[in-house]
Amino acid sequence: MKFVPHDYQRYCEEKIIETPNIALFLDMGLGKTVITLTAIYKLKYHRFALRRALVVAPKKVAEATWSNETAKWDHLSDLRVSVVLGSAARREAALAAEADVYVINRDNVAWLVDYYSDPHHKERTWPFDCVVLDESSSFKNHQALRFKKLKVMRPRIRRMIELTGTPTPHGLTDLWSQIYLLDGGKRLGRTVSVYRDMFFLPDKRNGATVWSYKPREGAQEAIYGLLSDICISMKASDYLALPDCISEEIPVKLDEKAQAAYSRLERDMLLEVDPETLITANSAGVLTNKLLQLCDGAVYDEAGNATVVHNCKIEAFMETVEQLNGQRALVFYNFQHDKARLLEALGKTKLHVRVYEGAADEADWNAGKIDILLAHPASCAYGLNLQRGGHHVIWFGLTWSLELYQQANKRLHRQGQEYPVIIHHLIVQGGVDEDVMKALSGKEKTQESLLNALRVRLERARKPAKKKSSPKWDLLQGNLAEGGEKEVQHK
Repeated sequence: MKFVPHDYQRYCEEKIIETPNIALFLDMGLGKTVITLTAIYKLKYHRFALRRALVVAPKKVAEATWSNETAKWDHLSDLRVSVVLGSAARREAALAAEADVYVINRDNVAWLVDYYSDPHHKERTWPFDCVVLDESSSFKNHQALRFKKLKVMRPRIRRMIELTGTPTPHGLTDLWSQIYLLDGGKRLGRTVSVYRDMFFLPDKRNGATVWSYKPREGAQEAIYGLLSDICISMKASDYLALPDCISEEIPVKLDEKAQAAYSRLERDMLLEVDPETLITANSAGVLTNKLLQLCDGAVYDEAGNATVVHNCKIEAFMETVEQLNGQRALVFYNFQHDKARLLEALGKTKLHVRVYEGAADEADWNAGKIDILLAHPASCAYGLNLQRGGHHVIWFGLTWSLELYQQANKRLHRQGQEYPVIIHHLIVQGGVDEDVMKALSGKEKTQESLLNALRVRLERARKPAKKKSSPKWDLLQGNLAEGGEKEVQHK
């Protein structure tokens, strides 16, 4: 696909190339990944100013997002990506692979630094002259091990790129460690104590122990002024014109066990279709809904009970919410078991979560009293005005109805909305999610596209399967059986 950057994307790309250490404080969905990859490509292959880049990202982002973006755009076809995940042996193999960009999850930063600092392996030297911190706010804690370890390696890094939409989720105190990794303390002080003394006053305290700090008068303006040359914020840069609605796809990669369970159940569902009968629009809708359940991570049995198949999409959803760092989101689910599992996962956070049920929820959402509003697209497709409560939409579970999809998005993308609406879609790789997303993007061709996609999946399912030992899902027991000892039972 040809990449045609918006003006703001071109501006950010140029700033990365020109500025060795820089932070892009851009909202989610504005294309931070493709901007950064484009800059890395030009730095390496046009200017010969970069050898290897390391990307540190949340786990689900590390699994697929960066490699998918590289494969998506034509101009990045020569860029080689190695994903450093899995067991220690797999991570070491990925590091040994010839690549331009290496992607690791943030929880393995300490391991990575230790790997290249092992006194018993002096031949290992830190190979990354550029480091990208995807969601740099995860380095906001100056006492965290990941920050301390990366700080040790900072002198060996010539370029540092930080990406986040919310650099200060808990206030200006979150900035120090992020900025320190950019400039070594040049702008905000070499220690967090110096930073606090310059810009803050003790707030809540117990005797000599200070629990929190409040900014001094004029602190925010002073800090922003100091950072203006190395930080780009879309919220502060009015001259950067943004589209009024932005759509992004967040790839969800299933782990090995989840993929085995998913593939088997998808095949079983497809084989239930009569091969002599052409898939009709009605039967396509039923079949698509079954496959969408699989993508979401749970399926209904004949008794109407939900059986969890995987939690990969839930994990990706929670990472997405984390990256919002307090920004409110309207979340669409497709099935009741989606709602139940989302409520369970969100219940472990301190967020104010509510399921849309009526006018009171609409009023509280617009008043800013709700962080996450769960809704079924059919329950709020028409007449609701939710544009004053937030500008993020997350599709946890897709609908194959184009009408419901478009109307649901219009709850935020309508007159009175003050910010660009960003629509995030969680898409399981290789699953029917991809077919439905393509169909929804094709506007009027929704039904035809889905029919064609299902025919392809049906043909694939009817091909003789290669014999191999793999985990199988026991729907009744609700667990994986290693080596196929337990077969899927059918009633």
